Amino acid sequence: MILSNKTTLKKIKDQEVIIEPLKKSQLQPASIDLRIGNHFLTIDEYSTPLISLDKPAVYKEIYKDHIIIPPQAFVIGTTMEVIKLPNNMSAFIEGRSSIGRLGLFIQNAGWVDPGFEGHITLELYNANRVPIELRAGRRICQLVLASLDQETAIYIGKYYGQNKATESQIHLDEESDDVSLKTKMKFKEFD
Repeated sequence: MILSNKTTLKKIKDQEVIIEPLKKSQLQPASIDLRIGNHFLTIDEYSTPLISLDKPAVYKEIYKDHIIIPPQAFVIGTTMEVIKLPNNMSAFIEGRSSIGRLGLFIQNAGWVDPGFEGHITLELYNANRVPIELRAGRRICQLVLASLDQETAIYIGKYYGQNKATESQIHLDEESDDVSLKTKMKFKEFD
């Protein structure tokens, strides 16, 4: 169930959910607007001839209060806010419609797991043929909170506790050459 602003505000006041810093103006009817921070990453195109899922990519780090995203360019950013969810709640990130109408696509892989704590890393893509300027502190996306049907194990993955824009850690995933065998074994654990 998606939480209303009244329920969200109560959970924040009771410190069941932490979103800091937070202004009351960020609270929407069924979401919370989050703001862009001042830390960004871009793929270092001069050091990265090929992106592989098996090796870390090389990034350039940028600390600025404003950034210009070139046309058809990709930048990783972060929220100003730190989020902490309990193990009976999850959340997802959506770009603000007003931002999307300018051609800026915002993604964070869509999902924030129960128990997550840290800044939210945002993947930003300029779909235009003209640059887009962003300033730190601007409301850029929405956090939508959802209640789980029961408590679950908390997220303890590789992005737990991130405190700035965080590069992909896909190269740390454990992958099997025999995906079907791994899938069978995984489901057998639940029998």
